[in-house]
Amino acid sequence: MNGKGPQLIREDYDEGDGEVLQLVSFQLGQEEFAIDILGVQEIIRLVEITPVPNAPYYVEGVVNLRGKVIPIINLRSRFGLPEVEPTKDTRIIVVEVEHSILGFIVDSVEEVLRLPEEVIEPPPTTGRGGSDDFHKGVGRVEGRLLILLDLELLFGLSKVA
Repeated sequence: MNGKGPQLIREDYDEGDGEVLQLVSFQLGQEEFAIDILGVQEIIRLVEITPVPNAPYYVEGVVNLRGKVIPIINLRSRFGLPEVEPTKDTRIIVVEVEHSILGFIVDSVEEVLRLPEEVIEPPPTTGRGGSDDFHKGVGRVEGRLLILLDLELLFGLSKVA
């Protein structure tokens, strides 16, 4: 948000405030999302992605990351957002979901922050289904809304369609 790239950790709340989540926030278009930092393996710059024939529409392809081939998800496609050209801020967030490693492309990584559970509200019901199914909640941070995603629901590999 500040154009300086990711900050380390903001200490907005002290431990006496109850359960505090550590989150990585990122941008997709005009929206800011966050995921639990415990699932994040690393954040890398956009690298060359090898397409995979007959993959789902949102799978961009695979990359070789230190000897491991991992699938790369285009989160814009997954959320039905229009495609944009990558920029110098485009990143791949590498996560572990259900004992599998995968990466997903975001427009930019904003910051690592701490957010007390009590400021997180349940996700609003839009009646559309789809992306509502993987929202954990909505947090309020300095007057802006942060949509918390559930990686297991978003990328759940054991889900049966």
